[in-house]
Amino acid sequence: MTLDLKKYGLNDQSIDESAKYEGLFIARVSEQHREQYKVITESGELSAVVSGKLAYDANSKAGFPAVGDWVMVDRVDDQGGHAIIQQILSRKSRLTRRAAGTAHEEQIIAANIDIIFICMSLNADFNLRRLERYLTIAWDSAATPIVVLTKSDLCADVSLKLDEVRSVAMGVDVVVCSAENPGGMDLIQTYIQPGKTIAFIGSSGVGKSTLINRLIGQDILATKQIRGDDDKGRHTTTHRQLLLLPKGGIAIDTPGMRELQLFTGDLAKTFEDIEELALECKYKNCAHRNEPGCAVRQAIKNGILSEKRFESYLKLQREMTYDGMNARQRENEKITRMFGSKAEMKQMFKHIKGNKKR
Repeated sequence: MTLDLKKYGLNDQSIDESAKYEGLFIARVSEQHREQYKVITESGELSAVVSGKLAYDANSKAGFPAVGDWVMVDRVDDQGGHAIIQQILSRKSRLTRRAAGTAHEEQIIAANIDIIFICMSLNADFNLRRLERYLTIAWDSAATPIVVLTKSDLCADVSLKLDEVRSVAMGVDVVVCSAENPGGMDLIQTYIQPGKTIAFIGSSGVGKSTLINRLIGQDILATKQIRGDDDKGRHTTTHRQLLLLPKGGIAIDTPGMRELQLFTGDLAKTFEDIEELALECKYKNCAHRNEPGCAVRQAIKNGILSEKRFESYLKLQREMTYDGMNARQRENEKITRMFGSKAEMKQMFKHIKGNKKR
């Protein structure tokens, strides 16, 4: 049996690049379990590990294969042991976060994706600030984000929640669905095209696996019912997994992320409204605190911009600014943000000290 890898997203760019590696075979990473992988070749799926050279040359976690990667392996069957991943081909897109528990290291959630379904349930999981965080990494990935609001059957004010989401997800399509609503699933299906890869991301228990099961037409992925005490779903998916959908397209299921720290992100796109307001400020270096002629503060005062949204923008901005700095650099950055510079901070304290002596 020979698989058509174009059904798994193989394009001409990857085919041309793979031709450089004589004696190796192209494959796509379908699962990752720590140092163990599964890859799909034209002869089927098999287990694989990275070569010693690839592991040695990797400068960070991002230097190792991720689900969705196109790689070059030394064999297309498991006769003689695991396949060896010798090379990672160029990534056309990469969804990343800062690796949990590290100071500054990139972790790739999924690679070579076309669409990102950001899933958020309409029950107790509903959180606009978390959605802004997901949108920031999604816009930076080079894939197209789409917000999928799940469990609409558990929400009494869907229209209100939809308006709230649209207020922070500007320029993004929003789909409302539930496992019990065929219409919502039909709408999701319209985004899925043959050869295109869709990554499902979101918190634990929002229904990512349930949606993929509906798209496949059978319960391939394990799911659990929501908890009765807090109306939240229970974590089920434990690893990233790539699945071929029967009507065409490829789905990548991801575990719910307990911690989503930004490694990099596109704040300008996620907070386009704030960026546009900032252009109208009187001063180019306006910090949007108490400066005269600040268009951002005026918009908050007039009720045009939410204070919580602006605080979220500043929080993510600081997170991206501080990431990778040592303690001294972070302290200097905080001083600059609060006072403008060390000199201005010293001048302020000198002024306060002088007032106390009077």
